[in-house]
Amino acid sequence: MKIAVLAPIAWRTPPRHYGPWEQMASNLTEGLIASGLDVTLFATGDSITEARLDAVVPKGYEEDKTVDAKVAECMHISNLMERAAEFDLIHNHYDFLPLSYSGLIETPVLTTIHGFSSEKIIPVYQKYNSSNHYVSISNSDRHPALDYLATVYNGLRTSEFNFNTSAEDYLLFFGRIHPDKGTAEAIEIAIKTNKKLIIAGIVQDAGYFREKVEPFLGEQIIFAGSAGPQQRNELLGKAAALLHPINFEEPFGLSVAEAMLCGTPVIAFNKGSMPELIKPGETGFLVKGVDEAVAAVEALHSIDRLACRNWASAKFSQEKMVQDYIELYRRVL
Repeated sequence: MKIAVLAPIAWRTPPRHYGPWEQMASNLTEGLIASGLDVTLFATGDSITEARLDAVVPKGYEEDKTVDAKVAECMHISNLMERAAEFDLIHNHYDFLPLSYSGLIETPVLTTIHGFSSEKIIPVYQKYNSSNHYVSISNSDRHPALDYLATVYNGLRTSEFNFNTSAEDYLLFFGRIHPDKGTAEAIEIAIKTNKKLIIAGIVQDAGYFREKVEPFLGEQIIFAGSAGPQQRNELLGKAAALLHPINFEEPFGLSVAEAMLCGTPVIAFNKGSMPELIKPGETGFLVKGVDEAVAAVEALHSIDRLACRNWASAKFSQEKMVQDYIELYRRVL
């Protein structure tokens, strides 16, 4: 079975810091290789993989601002599609654009839909609905106008996340600094509980950071910037809880699964996929707002950190994700 994995090219695969779609493309590719499959990864030229790497874009367009993103996309996707006949199946992690080539090739295309940036992109998915194979990353992120082959949860390399039996006395916000992610709400929760809060992530909305985050920074509220794998593991593992007060219907939430792998419970606003990721009262708490989150902080002593680790390992491991996809490849072929 010869598989082509099409990764995004905003960032390197795997990413140095941020880049959830690239991270999942990497985890899948390396897992498929470990399972003995013949895999070619189509990604940026600086990507790191045990598979064959095919690249026409040297670096991610978010890391090299001299690159025109649309030109890079066209070069990257067309490079694979012109070689489509060499593969038994193409696994697309690049959203809707590669679908526009799928009617011109005979190789089946399986697309993992990592989320919908806008309702405006749905017509493309609808056009190719009957001739393609769609996979959702959570049951909550399924669009009613589309048909799905299955849901496969994102899978993490569990060995990269150290289990901590005890925690330090701080809360953690880990993610994009953006209104959707609820950084301001996390600060409010920390202030109301009189807890130290560490904020780690890329600043995606500079105005929001300047107005809603920066004025509160000091001894209690600390901005750590973007965290790489080693710092991420340390921050997640030592936190009393991950605060995830999202303001949108999040398709998955990698930091939620990552925190639980470290044994750290998660307090999340009850939106999107959160009920699929968190077992209320056992691996964290699903809350409706800041006040309920404050109460949840006071109840953290009731959570067994080993239960968090075991739940996440069983549901969100690289091994499980890879096996689920291999079964889908066989079904498609």
